[in-house]
Amino acid sequence: MELIKTIDMNIWIILIAVMVASFIIQQTLQSRFRKYSQIPTPGGLTGAEVARRMLEANGITNVRITSVEGQLTDHFNPETMTVNLSEAVYGQRSIAAAAVAAHECGHVLQHAQGYAPLRLRSKLVPVVTFANRTVQWVILLGVLLINITPSLLWIGIALFAASTLFSFVTLPVEVNASQRAVAWLKDSRITDVETAPMAQDALKWAAYTYVIAAIGSLATLLYYIGMARRN
Repeated sequence: MELIKTIDMNIWIILIAVMVASFIIQQTLQSRFRKYSQIPTPGGLTGAEVARRMLEANGITNVRITSVEGQLTDHFNPETMTVNLSEAVYGQRSIAAAAVAAHECGHVLQHAQGYAPLRLRSKLVPVVTFANRTVQWVILLGVLLINITPSLLWIGIALFAASTLFSFVTLPVEVNASQRAVAWLKDSRITDVETAPMAQDALKWAAYTYVIAAIGSLATLLYYIGMARRN
C-alpha cells in the first residue's frame, strides 16, 4: 500500500511539473516568435516565398501553398497536398515566418520520401481521432461503474494509450522536420551566420511543446493505470 501511495505521489509531482513546464515553454515560445518576427530575412522573402522556393528546390510541384486564419495554425495536409500557413507567416518577411514555413515544408519532404515515423503517425490518425472523441466519457463511466464493469475503465485506458503513443510518434516527426528546415535555410542562404541560430532557436522551443505534451500524456496514462489496479 505504501508503495502505491509513493507511486501516486510521484505521478502527481510529475503532472504538476509538466503543467508548470508547459506554461513556461508556451510563454517562452510566444516571446521568441514575437522577437524573431521583428527580424527580417536577409533576402526579404515572405513565409510563402520561402515555402515555394524550398519545395521547388526539392523538385516538388504538386503541393499548393495557402493562407489560413489563426495564429500558429500552420500545417501540412497530405490529403489535400497543401502547405497551410497562418496569415502572419504567409505574408511576413521575418526569420520566424521563414522558420515556420520551412518546417512545414520539411513535412512535405518527409511525405515525399516516405519517412517511416510520419507514415506510422498517419496510420494512427483515425484511431486517435476516435479515441480523443470518446476517451474521457469512457474513463468517466469506467470510474463510476468500476464495481459493476471494471473492464470499461481498461477500455478507456487503452484509448488513452493510443493518444499517448501518438504523442511519442509525433516527436521524431517534428524534430526531423525542424532539422530539415534549419539545414535548408542555411544551405540556401535564406538565413546567414547571424539569423540561422534564431531560426533554430524558434523551432527548438516549438519542439519542446511536443516533448512536454508527450511526458504529460504518459504521466496521465500511468495515473489511470494506477487507478484501475487499485480497484
